[in-house]
Amino acid sequence: MTHVLLLGGTSGASHLAQALHQAKVPAVFSYAGATQAPLAQPLPTRCGGFGGADGLVQFIRGQGITHVVDATHPFAAQMSRNACAACEATGTPLLALERAPWQAEAADRWIDVTDMDAAAQALPEEPARVFLAIGRKQLAAFANQARHHYLLRLVDAPQPGSLPLTDTTVVLGRGPFSAENDQALLQAHGITWLVAKNAGGEATRGKLLAARALGLPVVMVQRPPLPPRPRTEEVDAALHWIAHGVLPGAPGAAASSP
Repeated sequence: MTHVLLLGGTSGASHLAQALHQAKVPAVFSYAGATQAPLAQPLPTRCGGFGGADGLVQFIRGQGITHVVDATHPFAAQMSRNACAACEATGTPLLALERAPWQAEAADRWIDVTDMDAAAQALPEEPARVFLAIGRKQLAAFANQARHHYLLRLVDAPQPGSLPLTDTTVVLGRGPFSAENDQALLQAHGITWLVAKNAGGEATRGKLLAARALGLPVVMVQRPPLPPRPRTEEVDAALHWIAHGVLPGAPGAAASSP
């Protein structure tokens, strides 16, 4: 009997959760626990880590998991690596439901970097007003760049004194964010630089369109490397993979179709 483990945290994960529920496919939704009030899901839900790859192996075996869909954030690299290792150890099929990365266009002023430390080093020598659109986990990389003022947009309000940056403005919000609203946000705070992670997707692309319209430089942190695995951007393709073991259009897909 099919029993899917859906590693969530993205809008794609929520859309797949709805589809699995509607199709009556037994599944469990797992949140990493990074957000205080995660979105409610129509599936049985758990929050928190598994205890590394070994803990995930135990969960897969203990819960009779037959398929794992990794729909975590593209920068949740350790969770994705653990999923690859655990699925290999247990022989469990693994699929990444992953949006494609953004691509710079002619009018963009991107500075591509490999990690957050490099992003901090890419900021200018003169004081700037920087929109750090990176969440809160990696803010410490910018602690030595105290000459800048940082605008942070967070899902949850930070505890007093918990941020590693001294000169900050915090706004609260959960995507999607429109380009119009993001442009108004950047202008209201006098932002001159943007730092972003190349997460892809439409829900948070507005800030890039806003930066393009305003001619702002964007320090773009590229995705961390991950082991190879089958991937798709489409919820329907993920459902097909769960039902038939192959993605639509892949070798063997036609033979597996009903």
